[in-house]
Amino acid sequence: MIVAEPDGHETYAPEERQRRVGFFTDTSVCIGCKACEVACKEWNLLPEDGLVWTGHSYDNTRELDANTWRHVAFVEQRVDDGMRWLMSSDVCKHCTHAGCLDVCPTGAIFRTELGTVVIQDDVCNGCGYCVTACPFGVIGKREIDGDGGMHKCTLCYDRTQDGLEPACAKACPTESIQYGPLDDLLERARGRVEELHEAGVDEARLYLADEDDGIGGAGAFFLLLDEPEVYGLPPDPVVPTRDLGEIWSAAFAAGAALVAGVAVAFLGGSR
Repeated sequence: MIVAEPDGHETYAPEERQRRVGFFTDTSVCIGCKACEVACKEWNLLPEDGLVWTGHSYDNTRELDANTWRHVAFVEQRVDDGMRWLMSSDVCKHCTHAGCLDVCPTGAIFRTELGTVVIQDDVCNGCGYCVTACPFGVIGKREIDGDGGMHKCTLCYDRTQDGLEPACAKACPTESIQYGPLDDLLERARGRVEELHEAGVDEARLYLADEDDGIGGAGAFFLLLDEPEVYGLPPDPVVPTRDLGEIWSAAFAAGAALVAGVAVAFLGGSR
């Protein structure tokens, strides 16, 4: 199975570039225990985020932000035989084509030799360009009792570069969060979908596992039991910088035409 090379991955020398790794989150076995959230906070020394009950569900962390790099969504649904819970541990997608990386003016955001996307705290100037460039809203600024910089999941780069699995995957009791080489995970995920379809779970589908989508596929993809919107995920995400090359080419052509027009007008008026 061929997995699309993420932007910038080929800049590493062959002996440094490693097999691309990522997350497969199987929401069909998530029990909503939030062990992944706790493990992520403990390992990465993230501040607690208020633990404010929203009044809309049992979730008390609400969304991904600078202090919450793993967020377990609780979705309550009414079905024919009563109620059911859909639970999903959301995280940064480590996109193949990452808009946050494209727009960072300081080089704080870089692609690792493992194909993941990481923000360097000591280089980030807190400009926030990456926030608007992310179609998933995973990046936030740590303003209160923080450094004013932008933060998000690093896919535990300090662990994975030493051959360890990320803290969230290590803590997950049901193996809802799986870590490993991305091509292996994709093969495993497609097999899991077939297994669920054979068991009569026709609504099972993969999200962000297609390299032809608007972000070129993701380094963190999901098995969902309903439409992405139900989980608060965009149905057809597109990296805002996808057409940047064409935009700059068009702008250059327009500028050249303007300069040529001014030159012609100047030369014609001077006769």
